[in-house]
Amino acid sequence: MKGRELQGEIWRMFSAASLPLDSDGTVFRLRFTTFVLWVITFPMFGFFFCIIWSLLFHFEYTVATDCGVPNYLPSVSSAIGGEVPQRYVWRFCIGLHSAPRFLAAFAYWNHYLSCASPCPGYRQLCRLNFILNVIENLALLVLTYVSSSEDFTIHENAFIVFIAASLSHMLLTCILWRLTKKHTVSQEDRKSYSWKQRLFIINFVSFFSALAVYFRHNMYCEAGVYTIFAVLEYTVVLTNMAFHMTAWWDFGNKELLVTSQPEEKRF
Repeated sequence: MKGRELQGEIWRMFSAASLPLDSDGTVFRLRFTTFVLWVITFPMFGFFFCIIWSLLFHFEYTVATDCGVPNYLPSVSSAIGGEVPQRYVWRFCIGLHSAPRFLAAFAYWNHYLSCASPCPGYRQLCRLNFILNVIENLALLVLTYVSSSEDFTIHENAFIVFIAASLSHMLLTCILWRLTKKHTVSQEDRKSYSWKQRLFIINFVSFFSALAVYFRHNMYCEAGVYTIFAVLEYTVVLTNMAFHMTAWWDFGNKELLVTSQPEEKRF
């Protein structure tokens, strides 16, 4: 019986696309919370799939270090771009998630512009925040589709741009929320702002800790140090995803709509 009910729900979901237009001309409607789940689910699934698959089936290769010391976890670059099928799964997931990310960047830009702020340079900060968001997404695409084993220089530079844009975007987002005092409006806004601050701090500390551990590994080549680096890398990736997930609270009552033009305005 449950199987029939599930089939019925799937059929109703797909058949809804063929229903007549609403009176206001709406042809597609999607809650923003569902949209956020789409944006986050794919990279999160791809990330955990690549790590787990690397540990189960490509352990020796993905945890190997240049100096041969014991290591127990693959780095992010090794897990997502070193072997197949991890490389293809990660590229597929990031490809599906990237286009909605651009749409989310535009949504945030308009969202911030609609907020009042006494700061004279507020609109310029909103524009900069949008540009950083777009650059972060573009850099993620480059470092995803050009793995370190294919072209290390391009992959490395794309990673540097990604991290710089990501940290700057997180920091500027927190500043914009402070300038507009959005964190004082509602419980959802306060929760979103609080988590944005925490996730930015964790991301910032984890990244620079990972940098210090990486240089220590290269200098002293100690057993297990690269494993600590991998854990810190995972923390950077997951806190970045979680930061973007706070859009759940920012746009919880919003919807994405596709509407048709009124007949008299068509050319």
